[in-house]
Amino acid sequence: MKLIVASIPLFFILIAIEMLAARILERRVYRFSDSFADLGCGMIEQLLGVLVKGALFAAYLGLYARVRLFDLPEGSWVVLVACFLGVDFLYYWFHRMSHEIGAFWAAHSVHHQSEEYNLSVALRQGAFQSFFSWVFYLPLAVLGFPPAIFITCSALNTLYQFWIHTRLIGKLGPLEWVLNTPSHHRVHHGRNPRYIDRNHAGSLIIWDRMFGTFVEETDEPVYGVVKPLASANPLWANFAGWVDLWSVARRAAGVKDRLRPFVKAPGWRPAEQGGPVRPPEVSRPQDEPAGAPTPPALAAYVFLHFVLLLVLTAGALARAQALGTARFAAIALVVVSSLVALAALLEQRPWARPVEAVRVLVLLGLAAAFGGEVVGLLFGGQGFGNP
Repeated sequence: MKLIVASIPLFFILIAIEMLAARILERRVYRFSDSFADLGCGMIEQLLGVLVKGALFAAYLGLYARVRLFDLPEGSWVVLVACFLGVDFLYYWFHRMSHEIGAFWAAHSVHHQSEEYNLSVALRQGAFQSFFSWVFYLPLAVLGFPPAIFITCSALNTLYQFWIHTRLIGKLGPLEWVLNTPSHHRVHHGRNPRYIDRNHAGSLIIWDRMFGTFVEETDEPVYGVVKPLASANPLWANFAGWVDLWSVARRAAGVKDRLRPFVKAPGWRPAEQGGPVRPPEVSRPQDEPAGAPTPPALAAYVFLHFVLLLVLTAGALARAQALGTARFAAIALVVVSSLVALAALLEQRPWARPVEAVRVLVLLGLAAAFGGEVVGLLFGGQGFGNP
């Protein structure tokens, strides 16, 4: 996680470059409310990850300590390459299962909800995805890949996938045979029926070619999920899939049919609810705006507050250990609740302005009471009350 957190400034530099390039090329690539949701989802995922990933990683550490088959040296480049290939191979299967099992899809679908396709979408990750993804990598612990090597390779696999979330890079010739590229990954994000559940690769497209899930991009996809989210709220984005599953299960007639939505393929429905949902053909031109533009004054207000939340989040992630669990959880609560309030403003909900006024007043009070201590802890000072 430290490698990913350290890369946050680079992510935003590249996003800015993509925005500039899109303007020069006269391409509509970004939409304010959509990118707000993308980055908000990423912030929530990272904050929750600090609180739970250590506990989830304990299983890897336990297996490595007790049942590893080989003592593989940490300093060997051969071990590093082998581990990277192992991570990429197992990522393919985790990713593929995330599209083929309802409960897994409920967590993973967050990444696919955006109807745009740009570098900010790469940061849109499901907060609950790590609750099951860790299981897929346990064979590497049994084989004896050191935890530090595994963490490094996992981070590298994640970082590689950032740059392939762009519409501005075309096909890359012979590299398309081996690497996962923007063209291949655009297919993966398409909701056209011929593109759904294809190209699950992380770094190497060879796994899709080997296991029959590869499809070449013939025309640009229409992005998003079969049932559009239609919301800028990053918290709701993480729960929408689970609410849909629960709705199907609750209305099912028998016990088995109440469990099947969670283990069957996404879109499964019992016969009395019409049977499985088939993805419809889509034809919306990708450059057609998906919603009304955000008023400039509102966009400026939300942007300013979002930047402050982003700085707060980055500081908390970088100083999580110094903050301690209670302080970190409190900061996470402030960030998430603020994102929900700002999303309501973007969606122009009737209750949004009163809630925003209360939020600002509460935050001003908290800043007056604890601001010095928090700033000190986040940015390396001692904070009030400390020697």
